[in-house]
Amino acid sequence: MNKFNENLIDLLKKGTCIFTCIEEIKKILINNGYRELKEDKEWNLDQNKYFVIRNDASLIAFNLNQNYNKFKIICTHGDTPSFNIKPNPEYYENGYLKLNIAPYGGILNYGFMDRPMSIAGRIVTKNKNIYEKHIIDLKETVAIIPSIAIHQNDSANSNLDLNTEIDLMPIISQNKSETLENLIQNKTKIKNKLFEYDLFLYNKEEPVIINNEFLASPRIDNLSCTYAGIEAFLNAKSNNINLLVVFNSEEIGSNTLEGADSNFLIDTLKKICAYLNKDLTTTLNNSMVISVDNTHARHPNHDELSDHTNTPSLNSGIMIMKEINSSTNSISSTIFKHICESEKIKYSYYTSRNDYATGSTLAGASLKHLSINSLDIGLVMLAMHSSFELIGIKDTYLLYKALKKFYELEYNIKDNEINFL
Repeated sequence: MNKFNENLIDLLKKGTCIFTCIEEIKKILINNGYRELKEDKEWNLDQNKYFVIRNDASLIAFNLNQNYNKFKIICTHGDTPSFNIKPNPEYYENGYLKLNIAPYGGILNYGFMDRPMSIAGRIVTKNKNIYEKHIIDLKETVAIIPSIAIHQNDSANSNLDLNTEIDLMPIISQNKSETLENLIQNKTKIKNKLFEYDLFLYNKEEPVIINNEFLASPRIDNLSCTYAGIEAFLNAKSNNINLLVVFNSEEIGSNTLEGADSNFLIDTLKKICAYLNKDLTTTLNNSMVISVDNTHARHPNHDELSDHTNTPSLNSGIMIMKEINSSTNSISSTIFKHICESEKIKYSYYTSRNDYATGSTLAGASLKHLSINSLDIGLVMLAMHSSFELIGIKDTYLLYKALKKFYELEYNIKDNEINFL
């Protein structure tokens, strides 16, 4: 296994929820010479490598260069379909202590059953009148959601109708006195009172490469694309201002204070332009954002689920998503197709069937707050929103190469032509 795939798997293993994902990306940036800025402080941009984090859950990193006239922005998201742990979570029923949970995002219900589950997220502890936040990952298996045996449910193989309020409640113990607080205190060094939390159950299974063709893992959507974006951002050589944006909340509509449908990105761009004495509107007019996310591959057993001409199989390269509700247009797709063809990178178009609904994109949500040329791309995958997903092993590296070239590419858009310099 090459170093690229080793590091991809490392992020898939460590990015167990949005908070641990952002924490891992922060470590990577600091190790590469980036300095953290705070939104509540004035920015003195006397170097050229920075990042800012909002609510511990979204991150924007950027490079400053002397000679620039545009922003090059890549947007991904770090949250993944999982289970959010509700307040007052413990309840004892039928001889088992359970956790009261709620699905986070549109999960594939049966894909989370009979899996080793752990807990990660953010907690707030109280010690007298001092409240302290912590990012935690228990790392050990502490819960499981058991399925019903086929002997007790003879319709399971023909009509598996799972109720999220009944069938998906995880068990953690048979001890009535066990609590979530005790579990956290026993598995971490944190001993103060648990006061508040944003906690998630996650699948603890290890990623695996199959026949050097496929990668099966939890959290492929969207940490595979996020990793490609990180590597492209760190390795690109460019005279423009490159930005890498990792948003939270994409799986639940992006409508949070740190999601794509917030002012986080535009606020950051305003601060950069103000410090450098650049006009924001003019700079945005020359700029471009690429939204990178996963989409559906042609299924090996169900071809009827795919579009007639625009649903490739795994290891088909990068998808240009040209749905009716995507942000892609012919100018932005021309720029990206030029990148792929000049670098000999495989690419295809992706569209879904007309009778299947498609979701909004990160670029689409961001465009509510800034006007900028934009493009939606991604990688095809199978078993999307299951707890164990599947992707082509070649595709993530091709995405990295294309995103790196996007950061480095010089182009001008004139009235009737696009010039590549």
